[in-house]
Amino acid sequence: MAQPIAFFDSGVGGLPYLEAARRLLPGRRFIYLADRAGFPYGTKTPQAVQALAVQAVLALATRFQPVAIVVACNTATEVAIDAMRAALPTVPIVGTVPAIKPAAAFSSVKRIAVVATQRAAEEPYLLRLAEQWAADCQLTRLGDGALVDFIERRLFTASPEERLAAVRPAVEKTLAAGADVLVLGCTHFLHMAADFLAAVPAGRHLRLVDSRQGVAQQVARVVERATAETGSGADAGSGASAEPDLMFLTGPEPFEARYEDFARRFGLEPAGSLY
Repeated sequence: MAQPIAFFDSGVGGLPYLEAARRLLPGRRFIYLADRAGFPYGTKTPQAVQALAVQAVLALATRFQPVAIVVACNTATEVAIDAMRAALPTVPIVGTVPAIKPAAAFSSVKRIAVVATQRAAEEPYLLRLAEQWAADCQLTRLGDGALVDFIERRLFTASPEERLAAVRPAVEKTLAAGADVLVLGCTHFLHMAADFLAAVPAGRHLRLVDSRQGVAQQVARVVERATAETGSGADAGSGASAEPDLMFLTGPEPFEARYEDFARRFGLEPAGSLY
């Protein structure tokens, strides 16, 4: 049986990334870990995020021996990718960073905005990305931890009006800055892409950009390389895995209904707490 591909995030943000990778690797088994006990990452110190992220990848590696681990969290990637790789040098770890490069290419006015957690928006990592890939663009950084919490806790119970109100501040600040491209720099925000677009006033244009396809393609490359070296995935393309794709949480039971809803919508089986 092929080794699974493991994903983790502070919560449910990484699920659209798992979905994109599954389309490219349909014969693989996927494991998803939402760090409910550590949520949210965006308000924590870099040291706290590093400790939580390292704990997550070590737990996944110990339990499942995955062929690769995907850090489907911009904050954890920006703050802790080096610490995770140092703690687990034997397993390929794929990070997730804001899609600054395509945003710069898409912008016709050379003004782009990134909405992320407060921690990710403040990290020097983001400025380095902009210097490398968008040096000719004006960058507006928006930290919106309240929206992360809204998605984690209220995505499926909020009214359409409440959803629009939740994204409107970021859209208004982006347009006020004169930007024509908005980077969804927190994986959670992909769950509300349609709401972001619906909040754009008539007559105004705003393009959304995210990194899920680029990350999925990198995952496919990493898994192909790893399985070619070890032979662990020789049967990965022969059909669906015989074992279910699972979603785990951290922290004590129960597995709340809102997480069961997310699991069901993304084709995962609720599997309790990993630690």
